[in-house]
This record gives sequence, C-alpha cells and structure tokens, in this order.
Amino acid sequence: MRETILKRLGNLLSVKSIVTLALTVVFAGMAMQQAISQDFMTIYAVIIAFYFGTQSQKVQDAVEGGNGNG
Repeated sequence: MRETILKRLGNLLSVKSIVTLALTVVFAGMAMQQAISQDFMTIYAVIIAFYFGTQSQKVQDAVEGGNGNG
C-alpha cells in the first residue's frame, strides 16, 4: 500500500504532470476571473488531451500486455 502511494507521488513529479497541474491551476484562476482567452483555451485543451491520451494508452498497453496476447 505504501509503495503504491509513493509510486503514484513519484509519477506526479514528472514534467508532464507538473505542466498539466500548473496549467490547470492557471485555468481555474482565469475561469474565476472570467478572463480565459481563446488562445489559452486552445493550448490548454491540446495539453490536457495529450496528457489523458498518453495515460489511456498506458492503461491499454498494460491490459493488452497482461492478457497473454502481447
């Protein structure tokens, strides 16, 4: 249990995660001020899509590798 928590915290410290979390904080602040520009929204959407796309790919690879076919 403790090893799992430490591993997850370690994964959060990756550059990709730090950038995603920082942009999410900035997005939340801008949303509260109602000051989100179209350019920022486009960049944010691309980064979030990339982040969750790579996460889902990791899960899919793990499932395919774990079922004996890969």
